[in-house]
Amino acid sequence: MKFNEFKYARPDFEEMKAKLTALVSDFKNAASAKEQLEIFDEINMLRRHADTMANLASTRHSIDTRDEFYDAENTYWDEAGPLYEELNAAIYEAILNSAFRDELEAKLGTQFFKLAEYSLKSFSPEIISDLQEENRLASDYDKLIASAKIMFDGEERTLAGMGKYMQDKDQNVREAAWTARIAFFEEHEEKLDDIYDQLVSVRTKIAKKLGFNNFVELGYVRMNRTDYTPEMVANFRSQVKEFIVPVASEIYELQRKRLGYDKLRYFDLNFKFQSGNATPKGDPDFILEQGIKMYDELSPETKEFFNLMMDKDLLDVLNKPGKQGGGYCTEFTEFAVPFIFANFNGTSGDIDVLTHEVGHAFQSYESRHLSIPELTFPTYDSCEIHSMSMEFFCWPWMENFFKEDTEKYKYTHLAGAITFIPYGVAVDEFQHFIYANPTATKTQRKSEWRRLEKQYLPFRNFDGADYLERGGWWHQQGHIFSTPFYYIDYTLAQICALQFWKNMHEDQEAAWHDYVKLCKVGGTKSFTELVAYGNLKSPFADGCVESVISEIAAWLKEAAKQLPS
Repeated sequence: MKFNEFKYARPDFEEMKAKLTALVSDFKNAASAKEQLEIFDEINMLRRHADTMANLASTRHSIDTRDEFYDAENTYWDEAGPLYEELNAAIYEAILNSAFRDELEAKLGTQFFKLAEYSLKSFSPEIISDLQEENRLASDYDKLIASAKIMFDGEERTLAGMGKYMQDKDQNVREAAWTARIAFFEEHEEKLDDIYDQLVSVRTKIAKKLGFNNFVELGYVRMNRTDYTPEMVANFRSQVKEFIVPVASEIYELQRKRLGYDKLRYFDLNFKFQSGNATPKGDPDFILEQGIKMYDELSPETKEFFNLMMDKDLLDVLNKPGKQGGGYCTEFTEFAVPFIFANFNGTSGDIDVLTHEVGHAFQSYESRHLSIPELTFPTYDSCEIHSMSMEFFCWPWMENFFKEDTEKYKYTHLAGAITFIPYGVAVDEFQHFIYANPTATKTQRKSEWRRLEKQYLPFRNFDGADYLERGGWWHQQGHIFSTPFYYIDYTLAQICALQFWKNMHEDQEAAWHDYVKLCKVGGTKSFTELVAYGNLKSPFADGCVESVISEIAAWLKEAAKQLPS
């Protein structure tokens, strides 16, 4: 079947509840670990069906948020999700308390048991209505962003559709495009602040009901951070400040000189060369055709995988009215396939999002043999290793996309990996402040964001942009609204991906072998365990950040000498 042939039917919750409750009862009364494992397989079959229907509804809603049917289904799943979470809690409790736990853990793996324990810590029937409210508010943010209609260059455009103008060669066009984009957020500033205020309030209430001191503690449990702490993350952020912020600042200083400007303003930061940024030399069909060729040649595994994705129409990459912003990968476990969602906009970001989301999807496909829903995808921090590393493994084929702009792209891509990390840790520290100070006012939140920008992103110059100077930039970062504490995961994974970049230049075959090996084990290990399994050094290890960045910085400095203006 192709994606449009995947049949969606809302499960009957009461029927599902009755079946799962009966199976849990059978599980508790089972006479052996073998019998319990057989019952658990039946439980997982039902859970995979429910997960697939929920993901199918969510995906089709994000493709067109104006579709009334899937908008209603998305609302239903916002409300039903916590009810299914309650069913999962009963399953986890039965497994954790099994008389045959040691045998089950030997078969299912220690990581699954850790995830089950963390899930129980983060849930209680008492918070179901609060979780429903949290889901509704996150959906309100998504719909607000998707509703953007910006008149520019004679046409009505979405936020994603403004991308190419924000990188235009003409500085006046860039400034106008950024001004138009920011005007949308400023126009809805009060609504955005209000949505977030309610999110912080409900999340804090949930944390208190569950017995946590604040949502910071609950946030780490929700993110399944079983092997590192806020203190370890804070130490990582300090290493970024010491070793990466100076390199990022130097990258932007070289850019300023290359462009011949007295200073870089915020709308100049994404414009890298006087001759224009590297752009794909064709439309979306061209990009996908080159993607087929690239993955055909990269490896037998990627050839099989990407051909299946194309044959089954498991990519939706065109920017369209009503479409949710951003990009993501999800999976339909009942059909054993992933799905890629993106918004191509004519910039090099189209190639970044293609290779990035394919990294997620390839890992999901390689892990399809894992029957437990919690283990097909790893935790978010580990997931991003697969996506960001795939971006680098695709470098040998970039000439197919960029032709004469290839070296410009490679430099910009690697430099962007470095300059992104300070932004990522700023987002993380901002959220630690927010949830440690849940009564902070809207003005105080913006002031804290601006303080962090000056600390981690000193190269940002918001002259003439009052909304940004007041600290409004973070309104654009959807993760802050939908998935609190997610963002540090990108930076931790980026350090790992940069190690793969280094390894592939030393021995491409060995590096690819480690990468595929990592993909195949899915989420059966924790973050630091997966890092070690992939022959990588933990970002938390002393000296890791400094050693990775020093080598990358040297490469960039040498490459910059060969670049056009």
